Amino acid sequence: MTDEKPENTANAGSGNHFKSAASSPLPTINFATFVFSLNSSALVQLGMLEDPMTNEKTRNLPLAKQTIDILSMLEEKTRGNLDADEAAMLKNILYDLRILYVKEKR
Repeated sequence: MTDEKPENTANAGSGNHFKSAASSPLPTINFATFVFSLNSSALVQLGMLEDPMTNEKTRNLPLAKQTIDILSMLEEKTRGNLDADEAAMLKNILYDLRILYVKEKR
């Protein structure tokens, strides 16, 4: 009996798709990239950017509101723990997203 784990074959049929995605360099994960990722998601949900999966612009305002609320919660929970640049970035992103949301809601 060995301690070897079986290979994951669930995605075996899609080979090249995963290889090309895995070869793309990913950004360093830090607070700014996390916030920018949520910002990008909200912009897609607001219909401002194309969805990278479908290459189409679609709106999902309830999901956009939820993403904005998540960013707002992050702002509240991290208050006093961010450097000045991080706090300003989050404040500006939230302001811009809220303005866009209100415009799209009309």
